Parts: sequence; C-alpha cells; structure tokens
Amino acid sequence: GKMTCGYGRNAQDKGFSQDEVELMLSNDIQEAAQDVMSIFPHFYTYSDNRQNVLIDMSFNLGKNGFMGFKKMIAAVKAEDWPEAAKQAKDSSWYRQVGKRAERNVRLLEEG
Repeated sequence: GKMTCGYGRNAQDKGFSQDEVELMLSNDIQEAAQDVMSIFPHFYTYSDNRQNVLIDMSFNLGKNGFMGFKKMIAAVKAEDWPEAAKQAKDSSWYRQVGKRAERNVRLLEEG
C-alpha cells in the first residue's frame, strides 16, 4: 500500500536525497536535449538561449507533447524565429506556464 519507485524503494517513507533528485533531473534534461537534437538537425547552430528554450519546452511537455507544436517546429527548422515565437505563444502551453513561457518566447525570438 506504499508508493514505490525503481526496485521497490519506499518513496513515501524514505523519499529521495538531494543528490538523487538532482541525478534524476540531470537525466531528464539530458533526455529532453536528445529529443530536441533528434528533431532539429542544425540544433548546435542555434544560440544557447534558443537551445535552452527548446530543451525546456521538451522537458516540460515531453517529446510527444513537444511534437504537437508542428508549426513552431517547422519555423525553427526554417530559422524563422519571429514565426517560431508566434507559434509558441499561440498555445495552451503558453497560457498555462505563465512567466517562464513569456521569457522563453522572448528568448526564442531574440536569440
């Protein structure tokens, strides 16, 4: 009747150390980065800010959710940053995420 994780760790009573949650976060960020790199062949040519925005969105949405941004993805591939920002802004994600989404859209557009 207890919530467990992994190989039966009692997540309710034992929980996780700071080192453990940071390792999980690092792994999740790496997975999100690999996901966006598989979508954008020229990912490394984008500015650091744009790379970070795309990774953040993939981390937040998961790859399947991120793939729903078809028009934004097409604009990124065309390096049409104003259009990519417009498409990101025109989404439920933007309305739900708040200030972080506002910052990300600005960084996507401005680089």
